[in-house]
This record gives sequence, C-alpha cells and structure tokens, in this order.
Amino acid sequence: MQSEYYTEMIGHIEGKVRAVRAGFCVIDAGGVGYKVAATTETLAHLREGHGAGVWTHLAVREDALDLYGFAAESDLRFFELLLTVPGVGPKSALAILNIASADMLRSAIAAGNDSYLTNVSGIGRKTAQKILLELKDKVGRAAEAAAGQLESDEEALAAMRALGYSLHEGRDALKKVPGTVSGSRERLREALKIIGGA
Repeated sequence: MQSEYYTEMIGHIEGKVRAVRAGFCVIDAGGVGYKVAATTETLAHLREGHGAGVWTHLAVREDALDLYGFAAESDLRFFELLLTVPGVGPKSALAILNIASADMLRSAIAAGNDSYLTNVSGIGRKTAQKILLELKDKVGRAAEAAAGQLESDEEALAAMRALGYSLHEGRDALKKVPGTVSGSRERLREALKIIGGA
C-alpha cells in the first residue's frame, strides 16, 4: 500500500533541463535536480538550459527511487500497462518503448506479433508471448486498425536488413517516418532518406 502511494506521488515534472545524457536527463524543478530515465525519443526533444515537462512514473525499490519520464501521457500509460505483466520491470518496459512508438507496439500486441518485442535486449520469446497474452485484450480496437502499418514496417525493415543496415538503424529510421506515409515501399524510401540525411 505504501509503495503504491509513492508511485503516484510524482506524476509530472516541469522545470529547466540541466543535463541530457544517454538514457536519462536531469530536470531542475524548484531547486531540486531530478534524474529521469527516458527513451531516446523523449530525450531528443529536450535541450539543456531550456524549460521542459515530462510525465513521470516513480519506481520504488528497497534501495532506490527511480523516475521514468515520457513526453506524452499516452506513452506513460502504455509503460504502466507493460508493468502489469508479471516479470516486466521498469527497465525492460523502457527498453520496449525504445524500439518503436507506443502506437506501433499496441498494434504489434493486437496482431499477436512478438518479433517487435523479442528484439529488445533482455526480452526473450517466453516474456514476449506473456506480454501478448496479458495485454492483447487491453490494447483495444484502435491498435488493430493500425496493423497494416505494422506489416508495412516489418517488410521495410526486412529490406533494410538485406541492404546491410542493422536492426537498430532500421527501427530508429522507421520510427521517424510520419504515420501518413503508407505502404512498405514508401515507408522504406522515407526511412532510407532519413538515414542518408543523418
């Protein structure tokens, strides 16, 4: 009961960004510097010395209190949904959100596609299947509607792997392709432009 109280204690932090590092940032709010673990996508929007706000989840452990931050409240909610799966902790949930957007992950879960999840460091097939089993009914029909884009991205990713790009490079580029771009060829073309301009 007490740990549940603490996890709800800090829901949002707003202040000046003091530092942005690999895997975390430090936000100064009211004279206190909060270290917040975050996805690469969230960190990319933060600038040192500028104001920012993040939605947060406080993970309580015996020896530490860890903050996890997200640019969008919907990403925080999906992170917390992942935490309801037995065996999935905050670090694993954050790693899952690092591979694709919450919308794409919802689509993967709705479609029963565990390949998105098994490509996360530390997530094996057994855990991925447990996530699908636990969350498939919770992600909703909206996720099923986006399954076409998921299939296009899988095809585009396979093509990028064949061209010699790593799984990480491919997924990272496809995350940046606007949702309005449809079809595997079009999404592949845009992803290659993004990599070429990086």
